[in-house]
Amino acid sequence: MTRECAVLLPGVCAALADPRQPGLDDTCLEKLLDWFRSLTWFDPTVELVQDNPCVTELLTSVLALPDPSPSVLSFTLQLAGILASSESRFQHLQVSRAPGDGTGSVHKYTLSVLSTLLMLLIDLFCFPTGGMDVIFTLQGDTSLFVASAASQLLVHMLTFSLESETSKALSTKDCDWPACAQMIVKHIKESLQSSSASHIEQSLKLLSSLFGSCFGSCYAAWTEVLWLDIAKQIESFLLEETVQAQPQLANLLLNVARSPAFCGTEGSFWALVTSALEHLTPVQAGPLAVGLLKLCKCPQDVRIQALTVLLQPMDCILRAASQPLECAGLLDESVSDPATVESLLSSKTSCAGLLCQTLTHLEKLLSLKHLRVDLPCESLLHSLMTILQFCNGFLSPASPLGSTISRNLINCFRVQKSALDVLAALSEKKGCDTLIGNLFDVLLAYLQSPNTSPTVLKKTFQATSKWLVHLQELSSSNSQWHQTEKILEDVLVVLQKRLCSPCWEVRDSSLEFLTSMVKCLRDQKEFRQCLLSSEVLRLTENLLDDPESYVRASAVTAVGHLAPITCFAPESPVIGHQYNKESIVAKLQEILSTDSEGFPRRAVISIFTKWLREGCTGQLEDTEQFVSRVIQTVEHDLDWEVRLGGLELVEVFCSQIICQLSQCPYAPVSSAVTSSSPQNELLQVFCRAKLFGFLFGSLCDCDKPVGQRACDVLVGLRGHFYPMSTLENPQEIEDSPAGRGIAWLQRTLRQGSLAQNFPMDGDVGVDFQDPESMMLALGAIDLLELHDELNKSSDHVEESPQSLLQDILAAVGTTEDNEVDCY
Repeated sequence: MTRECAVLLPGVCAALADPRQPGLDDTCLEKLLDWFRSLTWFDPTVELVQDNPCVTELLTSVLALPDPSPSVLSFTLQLAGILASSESRFQHLQVSRAPGDGTGSVHKYTLSVLSTLLMLLIDLFCFPTGGMDVIFTLQGDTSLFVASAASQLLVHMLTFSLESETSKALSTKDCDWPACAQMIVKHIKESLQSSSASHIEQSLKLLSSLFGSCFGSCYAAWTEVLWLDIAKQIESFLLEETVQAQPQLANLLLNVARSPAFCGTEGSFWALVTSALEHLTPVQAGPLAVGLLKLCKCPQDVRIQALTVLLQPMDCILRAASQPLECAGLLDESVSDPATVESLLSSKTSCAGLLCQTLTHLEKLLSLKHLRVDLPCESLLHSLMTILQFCNGFLSPASPLGSTISRNLINCFRVQKSALDVLAALSEKKGCDTLIGNLFDVLLAYLQSPNTSPTVLKKTFQATSKWLVHLQELSSSNSQWHQTEKILEDVLVVLQKRLCSPCWEVRDSSLEFLTSMVKCLRDQKEFRQCLLSSEVLRLTENLLDDPESYVRASAVTAVGHLAPITCFAPESPVIGHQYNKESIVAKLQEILSTDSEGFPRRAVISIFTKWLREGCTGQLEDTEQFVSRVIQTVEHDLDWEVRLGGLELVEVFCSQIICQLSQCPYAPVSSAVTSSSPQNELLQVFCRAKLFGFLFGSLCDCDKPVGQRACDVLVGLRGHFYPMSTLENPQEIEDSPAGRGIAWLQRTLRQGSLAQNFPMDGDVGVDFQDPESMMLALGAIDLLELHDELNKSSDHVEESPQSLLQDILAAVGTTEDNEVDCY
């Protein structure tokens, strides 16, 4: 603790203990606790409380108040726990037991301090039975925070009480729990056998937390002992239809399955899991099934059964779509009664919910790199297409069940979005090629339909983009260019229509889709031909003037990605088309300098950087002029992200020019710049482009990320021009006119953002376009010091402990200045 903080702390403690003072903001109290945690984390000694008796007085005073503020009481109890986390401080504080009201009742705010004090409480004295009963009761508190804290406290108590027993040989037939653990286990078993549904639910939640914590992984033998004690009761819950705790049962079984105690493929536990998959409802069994499929050690037969649970609704959809069945279903047999799934899908209230949950689980499985079961991808794709056709009314099933499901799903946006997400994920799997024509029929129907909502249309575009890539790969391998070309033409026709939509969200999604297609397919000759012969280019360029800023930004991005295959391409674009390099560059520069919204301007600077990185801006002279014009525009932009983008552009430009003009682009020069022609030329290029004025000015930007990036670029340049041993001595150069200007610049930069408007025209003796002066500046200014200062956290002053203590005193009115930092 610093001397300044030690001086302020007594006043803060006195204010907290004074019931007449107004309550402090909880954030201040949390920050104060964080400070004490940092002070005690690596220091178990007693000096903190010995040297600051005001802290002990605070604890005593607050706990003696008849009606303390709940927030201050909570703070005090947590502070006591933090201080008592070492045995020496614990003994110094002479804590004997948790505060009570004489009847055995413990205030709910004591839970946090009990959790912190637990390790010493159990070790130093026997926790009173009354206190345990209170914690058991608080498991059912109306506050979820209190109930959760009580449950976590019991988990910590049980876990710690077993630490002294880990070295003992355990027998699952004859095993004595330690005293504290015995009380908790007894309470769990009694609650499970209770007639109270809430008690059963509380114990199942406690067991789930217990098996899900380090207990389940660090105490495998005790885990098995506990499980054998409760397994029969858990099994009975699965078979009793009257028990309403099935969701908790599924979570409990999954947490137990993760324990190393059940890593074998045989045993009664996995039989119970199988029973749960069979007896839980599809909605309840779904989370258990997907969790089991993610486990490496799950037996294969259980894994297959879990997958079957997830596929049952999809199988039902497929079988309900046609009568008689025209294609193979997903499943040969079901885990549970198919009538249960059919009933849920037949109900308007449960149909969408079951399908959305199922589809979400399937998307998670498809995202796994190593799925240890084989998915029937073709049938799954067929089922997804059926769901999408049900939702838009394009499929008239012959079966009564199919008609009911179709009515339930018509225009159901939730199911449509979930199905499209799974459809997109399925594009990366093999085995779906035979249905690809039918799939694009479904996607095109959604893209063309006026009833498709903007959010569903966006999902459809995303799925279409993924499947177009798959189609392109497929066509490359089997030369089916005719099918690919026809699909591309159909997609572009729809895209042309959507680019003219009166809905801005649709125009925006259409442009994003176009950009995605260009990124993935621009190297394919067939795609370029289809694109250049369509109206898409003209419509996209028109949207650069769209009234909606989001659309303008997306249009800029699309135009930027189209440019390499149109106006920057070696081959000439379509004859008569105005889509040429000069007009596009001029238009984007106009947007950068005049657009009233930040999104389009950010998009322009991003595209310009992309072009520069890809070498689309021409020869050295053209690139130099291009960069110079851009940075002179962005250095005055009010949007800091635009200015930051300008610095990224400069960084790419510097890297490219150094590579072009230096013999070894990554090595610093070994002599002064005056004797190295390539280095002279480099400096001249940078000065002509007016980079240094932009970079040094950005060091004083009021937005820190801009200053940090500028400093990074300048440090990189200095590393190129100067080896560490040849930096200039500022004292030796200060007598010259240029040196005096550099000295002024150094002093100005140290003021940080206070100097953000310093002059750039050389009136102060700094010529930012003079190579010799800039060489001196790079060598003499302490850029590393600036770099360290800029990279300090912005809260290194405002959130310092000293500032925090001052804020608390100001808030309670004990200082003359009542202004509080709002950090």
